[in-house]
Amino acid sequence: MIGNHGAKRIPLRFDRVFHWARTHKTIVASIVYALITVISLTAAYWTWADFALAVLPFRDLVLASLALLAIRLTVNTWLRIPVGRWRFVGSRDFLRLGAAQTAGSLIFFGVTRFPLFPFQVPRSIIAIEWALSGYLTMLAWVAYRISVEYFQMRQGPQARDVLVIGAGAAGEALISQMLRSPWGYRPVALLDDDPLKRGTSIHGIEVRGDTKLVNSVIAEIAVDEIVLSVPSAPASDIRRIVQECESTNRPIKILPGIGQVLDGSVTPGQLREVRIEDLLGRDPVVIPLPELVEALADDTVLVTGAAGSIGSELVRQIALNSPGRLVIFDQAETPLYYVDLELKSRFPELDLTTVVGSVTNAETLNMVMEKYRPQWVFHAAAYKHVPLMEENPSEAVRTNVLGTYLVARTAARNGCEAFVLVSTDKAVNPANIMGASKAVAEKVVLQMQELFPKCRFGAVRFGNVLGSNGSVVPLFTQQLERGDPLTVTHEDVTRYFMTIPEAVQLILQSSMLPDLRGAVAMLDMGQPVRILDLAKDMLRLSGLPYRLGENVVITGLRPGEKLHEELSGGRERSLPTKVDRVAILRPVEEDSGFPSDLETALDQGDLEQVRRFVTQALKS
Repeated sequence: MIGNHGAKRIPLRFDRVFHWARTHKTIVASIVYALITVISLTAAYWTWADFALAVLPFRDLVLASLALLAIRLTVNTWLRIPVGRWRFVGSRDFLRLGAAQTAGSLIFFGVTRFPLFPFQVPRSIIAIEWALSGYLTMLAWVAYRISVEYFQMRQGPQARDVLVIGAGAAGEALISQMLRSPWGYRPVALLDDDPLKRGTSIHGIEVRGDTKLVNSVIAEIAVDEIVLSVPSAPASDIRRIVQECESTNRPIKILPGIGQVLDGSVTPGQLREVRIEDLLGRDPVVIPLPELVEALADDTVLVTGAAGSIGSELVRQIALNSPGRLVIFDQAETPLYYVDLELKSRFPELDLTTVVGSVTNAETLNMVMEKYRPQWVFHAAAYKHVPLMEENPSEAVRTNVLGTYLVARTAARNGCEAFVLVSTDKAVNPANIMGASKAVAEKVVLQMQELFPKCRFGAVRFGNVLGSNGSVVPLFTQQLERGDPLTVTHEDVTRYFMTIPEAVQLILQSSMLPDLRGAVAMLDMGQPVRILDLAKDMLRLSGLPYRLGENVVITGLRPGEKLHEELSGGRERSLPTKVDRVAILRPVEEDSGFPSDLETALDQGDLEQVRRFVTQALKS
């Protein structure tokens, strides 16, 4: 058993010597290289002399050693052979060592054949020295690395013994860093759900079995902390593993998702507490999409609602794909200002224009569209909070319906080639004003395809996103920080969840689909999550017990709130696309079409008439 209690302090004298060596790495490395060169050449001469010490030509040996030593140190410096970083040598360093050994030996051979050199060194001696010094140099590197790891493992009683879950590439890299760096972690055991890895070991740490054995492993060996090193695992697996580990009463830490360790730099410094987002959805790898980069290369892209949760991530990912120009549009001045600052800092080469304005202001929209003539428009501006829109139905209709109509019509009249509405699952069989307004907004966008066939109109529909302004996770977080009970509207209420980066990436991929022409795309949100279970998870992650009626209160469904959301209606059929997790929705039967009275009301800005259509959609 490896633990803190049985650790022995290394003698003080060795401690001081080791510390001096680590703080004078260049001097120590140069001395070691010099000793290796002298020892190797002496051994080569001795071998050449049939191991007869008496016949060794000592004068020749001293002169040859000095010449070879000067050559080796010069070549090593020129080819950047590691001096102060032996713990981090890799395959490239070994290749450079081979090149340095060969170059040094060839130069030495040439020097000893030079007429001014007093004697010639036999080729067999040079060959033996080449092999032996190379071998001893590699041996020195490995010995130094092992000694450092041993020293750190033995000397640090403050180090925490950790059980690492995940024996993949990330787990291997993490354990390697723990052993090589003074991060305060000491790996003592591994678990992995892959049965083929059971019984294997990584850097001497054994894989003892799958995650179901976590309690038995901790009962057998001393473990201070559990570390999850599975950055590519889906949220469902993370949730299951965390539930297995919670009964151990040990702190649990986790590596961030694969999107945050894309460069492969896995270190213990990246470990953090488990967050609720890890249990619901993990950020994807956000990289430029080749098709989108090509499509946007010379185009202007306009994003409405650019200061919101979805809109701000849209502009980030669009900027990553190098558009010709990006126009960000929102009425919220302060958050838009911060998005503007972020984009200018992260993408200094981006041609960026920031416009403060409302999507319900036809004059402002005309000015913007005529001036910048965007080829792409992503319409994310909307009012989305159900309870507020129940109390302010006119504003929901004005922004979500009339605003969508004005943006779509003005964009199409000014040469827009692709218009994408960001929609919501609340538009399916709507039970509230917000959902009904978005359902009508979808109809508006699909009708625009008939009026402006040269432009490709479509909507992308999805459920809740994690961390968006006013959503349930930030609400629960605020309640926990205040010490208030978590408020759940119904014991059985469920919602779909997806991370914002993931949703936006799928929106962008959907926007390039030829099938998204007069159609609605639906994102695969996975399985719905019971909000009461979400509350329990957040309490557990905060170290609190679940007590219904005390720290969790059932408040009852709010006006317009549904027990379960839907992503598609009964009169829609889902068709697969070439993009994973994106489907196109088509009506099962011929749609009744877009009411001409609604079109007239929208064209005239008759808000009361539009509101009647929204109310009718709600009742139907």
